[in-house]
Amino acid sequence: MDTRVVAVVVTWNRRDLLEESLAALDAQSHPPARIVVVDNASTDGTTDWLAVEAKAHERWDVVTLRSNTGGAGGFAVGLEQALTHEPDLVWMLDDDTIPTRTAAAELVAAWTSYSAVRRPAVLASRVVWTDGRDHPMNTPRAKPGATRAERHAAAAIGCVPIRSASFVSIMCDAQVVRDRGLPVADYFLWNDDFEYSTRLIRGNVGLSVPASVVEHKTKVFGSTDADPGERFFYEVRNKAWMFTRSRSLSLAEKAVYGAATLRRWARTFAASSDRAVLRRGLLRGLRTGLLTAPRPNDAVLAPAGWSRETRADAPRVLPPGQPFSLLVSTYWNDDPGYLREAFHSSVQQQFRRPGEVVLVQDGPVPPELAAEIAHLAETSPVPVRHVVIDANLGLGPALDRGLQACRHEIVARMDADDVSVPDRFVKQLPVIEAGADIVGSGLTEFGEHVGDVVGRRTPPTDPDEIRRVIRFRDPFNHPTVVYRKSAVQAAGGYTDMALMEDYLLFTRMVDGGARPANLAEPLVNYRVGAGAYARRGGTGLLRSELALQRRFRDLGITTRRQYARNVLVRGGYRLVPEAVRKTAYRALIANRGGDHAEGEAAHGNKEQ
Repeated sequence: MDTRVVAVVVTWNRRDLLEESLAALDAQSHPPARIVVVDNASTDGTTDWLAVEAKAHERWDVVTLRSNTGGAGGFAVGLEQALTHEPDLVWMLDDDTIPTRTAAAELVAAWTSYSAVRRPAVLASRVVWTDGRDHPMNTPRAKPGATRAERHAAAAIGCVPIRSASFVSIMCDAQVVRDRGLPVADYFLWNDDFEYSTRLIRGNVGLSVPASVVEHKTKVFGSTDADPGERFFYEVRNKAWMFTRSRSLSLAEKAVYGAATLRRWARTFAASSDRAVLRRGLLRGLRTGLLTAPRPNDAVLAPAGWSRETRADAPRVLPPGQPFSLLVSTYWNDDPGYLREAFHSSVQQQFRRPGEVVLVQDGPVPPELAAEIAHLAETSPVPVRHVVIDANLGLGPALDRGLQACRHEIVARMDADDVSVPDRFVKQLPVIEAGADIVGSGLTEFGEHVGDVVGRRTPPTDPDEIRRVIRFRDPFNHPTVVYRKSAVQAAGGYTDMALMEDYLLFTRMVDGGARPANLAEPLVNYRVGAGAYARRGGTGLLRSELALQRRFRDLGITTRRQYARNVLVRGGYRLVPEAVRKTAYRALIANRGGDHAEGEAAHGNKEQ
């Protein structure tokens, strides 16, 4: 299958160059599946031109902002929109970048041939000026301290290991983008590409691909050492933010890059014709960078008109009676009888049936389960799409595969051993159609059979309460949720966060502006099997918990204090004896309402 590339171009008042850049993208030997163009409130006729031309170019996806958010904000918007087009790779380019015809194909070739096990996170083109010389402003630097193995693996495909790259032309692994988040929109004017590319590459592979050539049509040939004047404030502030708040560099790397920054600043001062302006920028930048933090992307981008409400592909209100997909994942340890009961309860017995079922088989399964899957697909009253994954990937990656196969914008989740009540979708779908991006419900826990009720979980139903508590616990019961596919994709999908993939996804959705909702009524019966309480604790889940909390911190979702609190409370819960955990869970969670204690996320995940 061809590697799916989605290109992102950010533009502001360079219509002629934009036309040339888009024409070059359309002419690629490996053409992008979609081209997202972010217009940063241009005033030179670009907006009107794009509105007309987009009608003739079905691959173009134009996003028009009300104010100029710079490259940082523009690429944050563009990447979020690009993820809704299900890319394997996202290609980021400036509007004055003209790629040669094979530029994309060479980047893709390097990505696919480097290693099937560990794909590069970032691939950078060779950037030349109009006369063919390598452009000093955009030359990727070789990775300091690259190991011999790293250099050899890169050289084998004609590449060089790098640690950072420019937004002029880089191609990023979409899964790493989903995992590491979007550019920080508040890095206006400076260091946005440095912070973001190093964040993607840290712990991963970054490559310079000389065979991929793009022309950067800047007005002059030069580097970033030119006298910045008043703009020096942004350089200093953003570097201070990066060295003190970003996790894109290790401590050792911060020392190395910090020293290089000081040397460059010294050269800038030495060459400046107005050092007083630079001194003011230096002092103000240090003060602001050390005493403040970058604002959340939604706070930066909302004034420019970027919100889920304004997206063309996700209208707020949908006509009633929307078709929807039912997404179920099964694996080798699932009971065929339980799967049959879950399937029938969510399809045949529903008053409002799904338009299709996407049944993901996560790895090989025993003959009995395989036979049941075939029987369900054959006898289902609605179409069944059987997605087979050769090797077991785990629940998160399996659901991401299934989500890609869903044909409808609205997707309902269901576990392979739970039981939906007959009016579940009658009650949940209207909430989505009325404007919510995700709606869950309460659930009833049962033992041997549905009538053997052992507990009940009632989630918070007030949207503001959901937004408040989600940094501390999962306010959604995963097997009960129905969501908009575009909202999930914009948040990066499930990714591979073992045992915590749903909580990470829902938190990123809500943090990114998705509209949450819950129904208190239990609409799913949740099977509590043997070992349920053991699975809620232990060192394995503790590792997942700590990884989740680090991810929240890296993404800026939690503060340092909230991070410490979560590690102490949630991490401690994983280590208490199983008998204590069972008693606490029954007393504080499974039989309480929406204001229950925060120590345990209300997950619906079984092991997969």
